[in-house]
Amino acid sequence: MHKLIDTHAHLYLSDFESDSAEMLERAKAEGIGQIYLPAIDADTHNAMIQFEKNYPICKSMMGVHPCSVKANYQEELDCAREWLEKRPFIAVGEIGLDFYWDQTFEKEQYIAFRTQIEWALEKKLPIVIHSRQSTLACIEVLKEYKHTTLEGIFHCFSGSLEEAHAIIKHGFLLGIGGVLTYKNAGVAAVVAQLSLDHLVLETDAPYLTPVPHRGKRNESANIKIIAEEIAALKGVSIEEVAEITTRNVEMLFEKS
Repeated sequence: MHKLIDTHAHLYLSDFESDSAEMLERAKAEGIGQIYLPAIDADTHNAMIQFEKNYPICKSMMGVHPCSVKANYQEELDCAREWLEKRPFIAVGEIGLDFYWDQTFEKEQYIAFRTQIEWALEKKLPIVIHSRQSTLACIEVLKEYKHTTLEGIFHCFSGSLEEAHAIIKHGFLLGIGGVLTYKNAGVAAVVAQLSLDHLVLETDAPYLTPVPHRGKRNESANIKIIAEEIAALKGVSIEEVAEITTRNVEMLFEKS
């Protein structure tokens, strides 16, 4: 079987403390050859970097998650920037906008998003965008950078076909995860109409566990479930899904 890549998993969180090694063995057994770790904030950067050191199958991004953009957002940005100066990372992420829980710091979220896009351009890195309840707002921000080399992934895509086309038009890939398997989410109908050339696979572990394991902790081994679901929707083999999505990831990240 071709190599699969989990482009988005928070495996360094305490959810995995007791069985990290076994969990990664399960992932390898399912053909997962690489896992990308998105950053959250200053409280978890050290844990992420340590996890990457312990498990070379993992590669870290650096950035400030929009839900961590609060009154002290400048300190958070300074900390992430410091890390970016210290060592290489594969992407600036996960960054973006989140209008789901709380819009108190909406203005600051926009400042942090644009600041980190500038870092990505300066460092020639892709970005990984978090866009919960804010897909169109994130697309609007991208329009400001349409004459640049900016590219990346819209993590956890769960929008409309129209939104998917707008994202693709900006040269971004769509991260497809467990939500694909949720009956009422509508993602499957959209994915069925998209070319595999625009898709990458992700778990967002420990969150968004796919059916039939919904309700349990998510982990990288479940990437295979996502790949199988896409294969069924597209009427192709899982090998083809693995080959094309892995190539999409490698083309994006090998430029950095």
